[in-house]
Amino acid sequence: MAGRTQPDASSLSDADFRRLSHFIESELGIRMPDSKRIMLESRLQKRIRHFGMGGYREYVDFVFSEEGRQTELLNMIDAVTTNKTDFFREADHFDFLIERILPARLSSGAAPGQATMSFWSAGCSTGEEPYTLAMVLEEYRRQNLSFEYRIFASDLSSQVLDRAKTAIYEEDKADPIPASYKKKYLLRSKDKSKGQVRIKPEIRDKVRFLRINFMDESYPIEKGFDVVFCRNVIIYFERKIQELILRRICGHIRPGGWLILGHSETLTGMDLPLKGFAPTIYGKL
Repeated sequence: MAGRTQPDASSLSDADFRRLSHFIESELGIRMPDSKRIMLESRLQKRIRHFGMGGYREYVDFVFSEEGRQTELLNMIDAVTTNKTDFFREADHFDFLIERILPARLSSGAAPGQATMSFWSAGCSTGEEPYTLAMVLEEYRRQNLSFEYRIFASDLSSQVLDRAKTAIYEEDKADPIPASYKKKYLLRSKDKSKGQVRIKPEIRDKVRFLRINFMDESYPIEKGFDVVFCRNVIIYFERKIQELILRRICGHIRPGGWLILGHSETLTGMDLPLKGFAPTIYGKL
């Protein structure tokens, strides 16, 4: 491989595209029609350059070799996984949480052992969603001292989870965060030229990150969640896979708990133990 520092200009062959797309669809559940071939080529070029390989065939052969499955497969998964998120994305969901879900739980007079509410950010990407959730919940806790919470956050990509754990973001990424929250929950970099902010430890410590593949038959996470955010995740899966994943997620929500999806997602035609209360907000029966 010495001396070959750039991937060749040819596209993925039909055979190599089929090998990759079959794996991505069967193991990850992510749709990979021919229309995504150019996207796949583009994302794999960085990995090809990393190894100094001559092109896609060499890389695909390596990924599916015994050595590649041990050392490169997760990197390939990271490369092809879409990870787009923002702080306070679809902010009306957080309004519903503050105005409806949290007051109802406090007024229910939960038993002492059930006083701590548990939340799961399923498909958390680089952490903006769970940290938004932590800021919102911490603000609520300061107004209601009997309230306690904990947050789990999961993603398929080990790479984005590592970034989420650092909790460091470009300053412009923090633009959607209210000014009062910025003062309380963000730290500015000492090096002003970097233009970065970091989530304060008191918020970082509220979030536990773990890797979960939604295509697995079971998920290594507790059951009985009060609220699960699974927003803009299932849109990447085939319809029958969407229902399968959501049924598994519902198994981790307590009766009377909540599932919140993204605004572009719908449960129409699915047989799930859920009742709609607001657009993309569902209660577990």
